[in-house]
Parts: sequence; C-alpha cells; structure tokens
Amino acid sequence: MPRAVIGFVVGGVLGAGFGFAAGILVFPYLFPPPEVNEPLIDRAEREVVAQATFIHANPSDPIHYGRGRATLYDDLVRLEADFEVGPGPKFHVYLVPLAEVTPQTEVERTMFVDLGRLKSFAGSQNYAIPEGIDLADFGSVVIWCEQFNVLISPATISLVGSAK
Repeated sequence: MPRAVIGFVVGGVLGAGFGFAAGILVFPYLFPPPEVNEPLIDRAEREVVAQATFIHANPSDPIHYGRGRATLYDDLVRLEADFEVGPGPKFHVYLVPLAEVTPQTEVERTMFVDLGRLKSFAGSQNYAIPEGIDLADFGSVVIWCEQFNVLISPATISLVGSAK
C-alpha cells in the first residue's frame, strides 16, 4: 500500500510539472496577443537613421524564428507591418552593441538596452529609444525571450544617409 501511495504522489508531481511546462509552451499558440498595427506619428518630421531586417537565427529551430523589417529613427525603433515572430512567452525588443548576434551570443552579458516587451507577434509596432542613446553604438535590434534567455530573431542595423 505505501508503494502505491508514493507512486501516486510521484506521478502526480511529475504530471503536474510536465503539464505546467507544456502549458507555458502551448499557451502563446492558443491565446496569441492580437496583431497590432500602430501608426507612425509625425512621419513627415522623422528622418530614417537606420534600417534592419530580422532573420531566422537558427534554421534548425522551427519555433524561434523572425522575419520582417525594422526602421530606426533617432528616438524610435519601428517594427514594420511585415514583422513576424513565432509565439512565445516574455519576448522583449533589445538594442545590442554587437553587429552579429547568433544563438550562441550571450546577449544578457552585453550592454544591451531593453526597449520593452514585444506588443504582438506580428504587425507594426513602435518602441521608444531612451534619451542619450546613440544608435551608432549599436549593431543589432534583437527579439529576445527573457523567460528562457533565448535569441528569437536578430536584425543587423544598417545606418543610412547622413547617419553613417
């Protein structure tokens, strides 16, 4: 009888743990945030400083992917309407000083700037750049999963025009 009780308890704990882990992974697929399409305010007054294109950092990983463009202004990073990433928990938009960011890069050890939590897995979104940040000091815009410390998608920044 005691063996059955121990087996039942151990099975319950393991089942609950696996169920919780599966829930964290499946939840974003079942209940994704709505696609946003934020307008760009004062578009005529803004000058494009840089552009970037998100890539699938690890093609052998079908879950963590990204694609689409980002436009950078002096005070704003704009993910364009063609932006999309695979769903997941606690994604953030970072400016990272490295031009090349790979899944092996320890982004959390760099002097990155967190622009905030990703608002949606697709669509145009605006992220304010804090005052005093010089885009010339950064090489990439990165979508990063803070919950699991995983690179989702990097985009190398290319300065344009007079910003070079």
